[in-house]
Amino acid sequence: MNNPAIQVYGKKNPNLPFHPAVRAGDFVFVSGQVPKDENGNMVTGTIEHETRTVLEALRRVLNEAGCDLSDIVKVTTYLEDPRDFGRYNGVFKEFFPEGRLARTTVEARAAISTKIEIDCIAYRPL
Repeated sequence: MNNPAIQVYGKKNPNLPFHPAVRAGDFVFVSGQVPKDENGNMVTGTIEHETRTVLEALRRVLNEAGCDLSDIVKVTTYLEDPRDFGRYNGVFKEFFPEGRLARTTVEARAAISTKIEIDCIAYRPL
């Protein structure tokens, strides 16, 4: 069933049954982003490098939906290794210095080989 009030954003992978982002009213729900560059190539490196890459991927998807990082109200981060938390948190603070959002961070292994995955919910009235 198609709902005209729901819009999708981002380049959908034809092999995956979801979109990078979905707008429902004033909220934009961004699917989990892994460290991929703007061409869709996986990026590997330190947790700091992968975190920056993921946050830039979130920024790109949000921009397509007419939002930016300042519109994020909730973030969920999945870390492969909880010992990376401090270094991840340092990079996170660079992107969100005021910390005006809710956040959950959990230890979990992704379905692909990556140190980190982040999804988010943004709010921007239409």
